[in-house]
Amino acid sequence: MKFKSSILFLGLLLASALQAASFDCAKAQSKTEHTVCEHRALNDADVKMAATYAILKRLVPMGTRGTIQHEQFKWLELRDQCMNNVSCLSDVYNMRQRKLDLHMERIYKQGPF
Repeated sequence: MKFKSSILFLGLLLASALQAASFDCAKAQSKTEHTVCEHRALNDADVKMAATYAILKRLVPMGTRGTIQHEQFKWLELRDQCMNNVSCLSDVYNMRQRKLDLHMERIYKQGPF
């Protein structure tokens, strides 16, 4: 439980430090990136997902890390198909966050930490 709280705190700290999308909105190129930057809820979802992904990559062994990176690459392709459809983007961010949370739950269950 202590580990879970520490990870959550670290994630929130990273998210608050960023205070913007996980990419530079000033350099946004695609319709998807512009839409994420223009909608606070999507921006927040992007920051949360990116923080969870960054933490997760550091907690898993190399073989699993490659799988998670591949999933992220595929997810980015799916996300970009939404273009400027806010509902679609919201759905794909929620889907990815749930998947990352499942990976985190597996790590928590391996404790104690």
